[in-house]
Amino acid sequence: MTKRNTLQAMACMALACIGLNASAQTFPPKKTITMVVGFAAGGAADTGARIIAKKLGENIGASVVIDNKPGAGGNIAHQFAAQGPADGSVILFGSVGPLTIAPHMMKLPYDPVKDLSPITMGVNFPNVLVVGAHTGIKTFNEFVAYARKNPGKIDFASTGAGSASHLAGELLNDMANIDTVHVPYKGGAPAMQDLIGGRVAAYYSTLSTSLPHIESGKLIPLASTGSMRLPALPKIPTIAESGFPGFSATNWYAFVASSKVPQPILDRWNTELVKVLKSPDVVEQLNSHGLTPQPGTREEFAKYMAKESATWGRVIRERKITAD
Repeated sequence: MTKRNTLQAMACMALACIGLNASAQTFPPKKTITMVVGFAAGGAADTGARIIAKKLGENIGASVVIDNKPGAGGNIAHQFAAQGPADGSVILFGSVGPLTIAPHMMKLPYDPVKDLSPITMGVNFPNVLVVGAHTGIKTFNEFVAYARKNPGKIDFASTGAGSASHLAGELLNDMANIDTVHVPYKGGAPAMQDLIGGRVAAYYSTLSTSLPHIESGKLIPLASTGSMRLPALPKIPTIAESGFPGFSATNWYAFVASSKVPQPILDRWNTELVKVLKSPDVVEQLNSHGLTPQPGTREEFAKYMAKESATWGRVIRERKITAD
């Protein structure tokens, strides 16, 4: 390479670095930021997103608008984000289902690994198995006993095929050798409406969605799906301690964006969102809804997502679970 060519190459590299620095400094990308949520308004994902969006907007001096795009277990929203603009003005409050479960169950119009870039884990929490008061079931053991004697007679709601609430039910079917029937919905709110209305028997619900109805007596909590009891329901056992050791099916929401977004912008989003998720007032609000903040680095979230994908992929293959 001639001296002249070497100088030209160095100049190009310098300009590229300047461009990256400029893009990192142009933040927020727009005065209005869109935070996409894959479920209907009123559910845990929507509740958490709105708490985070309010603080985020205050911190970065921009308007953060929630865009609910329910349907297909959250896959519609994830496809929208994957095809989003490259400037980073659209971020997604993604979820365990579309990011790590659905790819093993169906052909998706996007690749969670190739088309979406991780920003940070948002919140992680167990679900709680609840039944409508109309069922007459009072305890988890009664639920299992009835399901064994009446295969196919108990149906359970979920926020969509491939969602955490769906896989929790399938995992219990497998471990307890029962046959309960999956009924998918477009989000926690419509699932809850049908549960309370007596049109479905059970639901592996988020605590934030179910707690008001538990307190009113419309729903009966039977067990939680995590490794520890829920602080808000200390008398309600986990499924693991109720005869099925090793049972664990937690739910989580995390932030991702289109893979077209430059790394400096993704890094800046990580910084800002981690700051929000560590804010005492945000932590208090999220905890009050049963949502535990777990912010971290982009690399940590990528590794966690890969681990979850491997775990649920195995369950789906062994159970021969499909989206039908």
